[in-house]
Amino acid sequence: MSAAGAKLHMAVTGAAGFVGRAVCAELLARGHEVTALTRSADARTSGHLPEGVRERAVGDLAMPQGLAEALRGVSVVVHLAARVHRMREDASDPLAAHRAANRDLTLALAREAAAQGVRRLVFCSTVKVLGERTAPGRPFRDDDPPAPEDPYAVSKREAEEGLFAMDREGVIEAVAVRPTLVVGPGAGGNLARLAAAVARGLPLPLGLANNRRSLVSLPNLALALALAAEHEAAPGKAYLVRDDRDISTAELCRLLGEGMGRSARLLPVPPGLISFLARLAGKGAACGRLLGDLCVDDARIRAELGYTPLADLGESVRAMGRAFAAGGRS
Repeated sequence: MSAAGAKLHMAVTGAAGFVGRAVCAELLARGHEVTALTRSADARTSGHLPEGVRERAVGDLAMPQGLAEALRGVSVVVHLAARVHRMREDASDPLAAHRAANRDLTLALAREAAAQGVRRLVFCSTVKVLGERTAPGRPFRDDDPPAPEDPYAVSKREAEEGLFAMDREGVIEAVAVRPTLVVGPGAGGNLARLAAAVARGLPLPLGLANNRRSLVSLPNLALALALAAEHEAAPGKAYLVRDDRDISTAELCRLLGEGMGRSARLLPVPPGLISFLARLAGKGAACGRLLGDLCVDDARIRAELGYTPLADLGESVRAMGRAFAAGGRS
């Protein structure tokens, strides 16, 4: 752990986001001083930051104002801000856009943090740096060779490489946490789209989906990031993180429906037929993410950092369903 369980000053980028709010709350609960590095000084007034978090507006990290001053006296930066995968990509060169936001800004932040005496940077990466799917019975492990497939994953992996080079050179301690799909009230992306389909009562051809997916509840990811910020064994390592059990896409839909107080309409269509039709429609990759396996082995973070998931996966999915039914993603 941090020296004698010492209280540390931690700065968090992306603090007002879905993951950021949970991370700030977890760090506060563990006794740390927390500063949110935000674009503008309105996250507090809009209710997006937990009580007790200090806010420092530094503008866009591409052209920050006052970042050096904001980092003085900070021990650890938890870097969550990122350009995420977009279903409707608007950049003319998606790879360049992701590299600029996720690789270049991350490494620039690490260099500035080191210059201001920050000891460690914890980087929220992604399981996708290892690939998009796993073979049955062969989960991804932390030391598997990287195989990113899309611009988002490529940019995250290149950021990891740069950070670990800085760690080896003694510039700054670097830790990467590689979450699986994050579950909880407020989750977006493909999970929100699936929840919307369940909420609308749309018939989904997923009743026979028997794939296995590793997911991570939002509170458990926040715990993993806090441990990565604190623990003496963490620097120079990448850690996969998941909940205690894996589930199928069909079970995920059923749990969302339970949270909404309704039954998910799942049709018993063979997955092979769905995959065939999806490939004909040019949607093979998206179908693979929905029906394929993506499992991880989190033995390293459990053994080295003492990570033990506290939130129950089933209840986290139900809670997301309840929140979605009550008012969309919130």
